[in-house]
Amino acid sequence: MKLTSRRRPQKSLRTILTVWFLLFSIVPLAFVTGYSVIKYEKAIDHELSQRLSGNAREIDAILSDYKLSLQQKRDRYIKDPNLIYHLSTSDTTVLKALVTKWTGSEISSSISLFNRDGRMLVSLFKDENGEIKNFAPLGISAVYLSEQNILRLKGVKEQSFIEYSNNQKMSLILFTRVQGNSGKLIGYIEQVIDIDQSFLESLKQRMKLELIFLRQSGQVVVATNSDFYIYKKDFFMSYVKPEANSFFDLTIRNNPYGFIMYPLKWGSSDVFLALGASKSEAKAVLKNVNYAFYSVVGAVVVLLIITILATSNAFLKPLNELIAAIEVVQSSDRPIEIPIKNDTEIGLLTESFNEMSRNIIQARGELKKKIAELEKTNQELIDTQTRLVHSSKMMSLGQLVAGVAHELNNPIGFIYSNMSHLKDYSEKLLALVEVAQAHPENLNQKKDEIDLDYIKADLPKLIASCQDGARRTRDIVLGLRNFSRLDEAKVTAVDIHECIENTLNLLTGEIKNRIQIHREYAKLPKVQCYESQLSQVFMNILTNGAQAIDGQGNVWITTKLVGAGSKDEKVQISFQDSGKGMTQQVLEKIFDPFFSTKEVGQGTGLGMSISYGIIENHSGEIQVKSQPGIGTEFIVSVPVQFKTIKKA
Repeated sequence: MKLTSRRRPQKSLRTILTVWFLLFSIVPLAFVTGYSVIKYEKAIDHELSQRLSGNAREIDAILSDYKLSLQQKRDRYIKDPNLIYHLSTSDTTVLKALVTKWTGSEISSSISLFNRDGRMLVSLFKDENGEIKNFAPLGISAVYLSEQNILRLKGVKEQSFIEYSNNQKMSLILFTRVQGNSGKLIGYIEQVIDIDQSFLESLKQRMKLELIFLRQSGQVVVATNSDFYIYKKDFFMSYVKPEANSFFDLTIRNNPYGFIMYPLKWGSSDVFLALGASKSEAKAVLKNVNYAFYSVVGAVVVLLIITILATSNAFLKPLNELIAAIEVVQSSDRPIEIPIKNDTEIGLLTESFNEMSRNIIQARGELKKKIAELEKTNQELIDTQTRLVHSSKMMSLGQLVAGVAHELNNPIGFIYSNMSHLKDYSEKLLALVEVAQAHPENLNQKKDEIDLDYIKADLPKLIASCQDGARRTRDIVLGLRNFSRLDEAKVTAVDIHECIENTLNLLTGEIKNRIQIHREYAKLPKVQCYESQLSQVFMNILTNGAQAIDGQGNVWITTKLVGAGSKDEKVQISFQDSGKGMTQQVLEKIFDPFFSTKEVGQGTGLGMSISYGIIENHSGEIQVKSQPGIGTEFIVSVPVQFKTIKKA
């Protein structure tokens, strides 16, 4: 038999294998390569950060050397007797010549002298070409030290700080008190080193770096690249904060740079130095690494696809034949045999299929026989169940009829016994009427003879007794008719309390003079239900409760409304007796069909099972609680509105 596939799989095994092979090969490779690239980039950044930190420390050392040099020269200057004498006399001519000689060998950009009052006497500075210029304002152009600078030196010998200008320059200032031989203040000396574009350019040429000096606010003061001056004032603010990462990336004219932010200190002033080095070479290396990665991954993908396509055919072809055979064997009456072409697991699977095919055909024949036998047994079981249910109904009907007959016997009995007295009284009264018509003179004698006064007193009692017996008979018959309701096989609005009372009337013979009924009725709406079915449930529960009580006892009937006003509004009825109760084992089986605790022949065990089915068909619930020696409580809940009608 030629095997052809009738349907295609929703997912291709070849595709799944291809995807999994690619994942298990490419993902680890991608992870390793990506991890290596990230680590390599971090290593480059770390190495660059270390290099820039070393350069920053070098610049910090240069500034420290500058300060030390200024202090050493300052100490030599303030000990010069010529300076002390001419400064105390404010001789600007001599001071100018003296400072000019100093400036030629100074690293400072300018040196200024002030008298004790803070007025500038002379100031010499180097211009852009390195030539020494002087500045000695006189008269109304005199320059004085600010109160702030004078206060800085109060109580100290020297003070160093930084001043910033608007022309892309900052000044490192060493400000010193000059005292005479007696220790008296005679003036001040100010030494200044300007950090400007030319200073940074010299550092840039030597270190091959981009440099920026920034204020504590992040504002650029002086930088090696003019592009830094056009950044917004708050651009570098996040980098000069103490908690910020000192290393950051910055792109300058499309070239990537790595920068560190390094804090510097000059006396009482703080300044930040940003140093940056190009990352172009590192980026080029990373680009080559990425290119190599994509090349390797592409080659691996192509090789894997070719390998998978070549190998999957060898494995999937036998599987496709097996799938086609499986689909055929479902509708075939004969075993399906597939040729065994190899000795691998696929061959073993094919051999197992052939054996399974033979077993399936054999089992299918046996299964058909078993199904026929089960259908026959099931029909017999249905017939038996029908007879048992009918037997249970007849037994319940027999018990009900016996109870009703017993109840009817009493009122009918005393009605029958009273009829003879009524007949006798009526005959005597008719005889009295005849005497009154024929012999009026003998009327009194006849009255005494028939004892008219006794008849007058006893006759109303006899009539009332007969009426009471007839009424009792009528109530029993009405209750029996309400219980059966053979003419009302539809859902009707029922008064639950009236339904309970009708059931109690039918059970009067079982409970009167022995069981006390305690009623606790709440105000309930009418319930849409099958009245005869609910009456049957109440009858089963109350009958079982009465039979569970030996001698005298009590039954408590309680009703209440649950979920008033909601769509799940229910009526709950509780039947609690003081009987002997049930064990946990009995409780677990109380609703099982054919389970009974009564002796053989006294019950079918279908009463509570039928009751459970009735309540379930009303979309309600029935629960039972019991303790041996204390009693049992059945709780029945049914919806006020009938929701679904199920076949009982």
